[in-house]
Amino acid sequence: MLIFVIVLTSCANNHDSKQLVEKPEEVAPPIQKEPEIYTATLSAIGDILIHEPIYQEAFIGDNQYSFSDMFAQVKPFLERADITIANSESIIGGQDIGLSSYPQFNSPYEVGDVLKEVGVDVVNMANNHTLDRGEQAILNATNYWNKLGITYIGASTSAKEAEQIKTLTVNQITFSFLGYTYGTNGLQVPEGKDYLVNYIDEEKIKVDIQKAKETSDIIVLNLHMGDEYSRTQNENQEKIAQLAADLGVHIILFHHSHVLQPVKWYTGKTGNQTFVIHSLGNFLSSQDEIYRQIGALLELDVKKTITYDKEGKTYTTVEINHPKLLPTYVEFQNWKNYKILPLYKVTEEQLPNAKILYSEIKTHMSQYVSNLHFIEDESK
Repeated sequence: MLIFVIVLTSCANNHDSKQLVEKPEEVAPPIQKEPEIYTATLSAIGDILIHEPIYQEAFIGDNQYSFSDMFAQVKPFLERADITIANSESIIGGQDIGLSSYPQFNSPYEVGDVLKEVGVDVVNMANNHTLDRGEQAILNATNYWNKLGITYIGASTSAKEAEQIKTLTVNQITFSFLGYTYGTNGLQVPEGKDYLVNYIDEEKIKVDIQKAKETSDIIVLNLHMGDEYSRTQNENQEKIAQLAADLGVHIILFHHSHVLQPVKWYTGKTGNQTFVIHSLGNFLSSQDEIYRQIGALLELDVKKTITYDKEGKTYTTVEINHPKLLPTYVEFQNWKNYKILPLYKVTEEQLPNAKILYSEIKTHMSQYVSNLHFIEDESK
């Protein structure tokens, strides 16, 4: 009987021992997500400055205008990008307040129509002609841009709107747009209405850039400044471009000089790269000296990459790549027959020494960026 009890006890002890050494289930390691990559293209053109001979030619009767033929040969290039920006130099205050030319411009609403037609998404309104025809022209223009679904920057209709950062999102990439001018030809905003136009003020620009960082991936800064008719940037342009690069702006578009000025990469204080074109020149105007008839379409590729670590935390980087330029030429004879042409297509009959001029423009524009590509094909 004693032996029997001992055997049972031994068996029970063996059973308990087996339970203690059981291995826990193996947990699979977390799977690290693959990076997400998004891309978009952004393009920009310079001054849309509608002198009287241009809107006279565009007149089609019954107080209406059409500018479509003038843009026909550059339309395929303008339509290529996901987002296209233009500098609306002469305000589209419309026919009701009377059209006017230099020195105080007011253009037909149909200028907005043609920009919409060719694919423009954003217009900068901050320039030295913003106040040419007063507050009413600004209100008329902003109402019409809203009607067209085109985002305007650099001018506002209220203090509340002036505090907003305008953005557009394409392919999961959010772009913010800012615009400022050095002045308005001595004209002053009405008392209490500083919001009507954005002037270049470093402190305001710093605040706006910080707000833009909080709401967007890419910051595009439009600055209306520089020496008129100078083919090179001045020290003030370089100073503010460096400031903006240090603040993290990605793209800077200068206007005002009415002639092309070179492109350049600026390095910010954190090592970030900012792409700058110091002047986009005139895209459409009636100015008749050769370099004032040459403008450009700038095209940039934007890449956004989201990476994940093993814990699932995200890290986002953005890049500006493959800068491309399409130099353009405003052709006209005796203040008639206005057409915007790709410069590479212009013949010697249309412009004497056209090929030599085109080569010189390419050298001038790429002097700081040797790998600047020049567009010579309508397809991407």
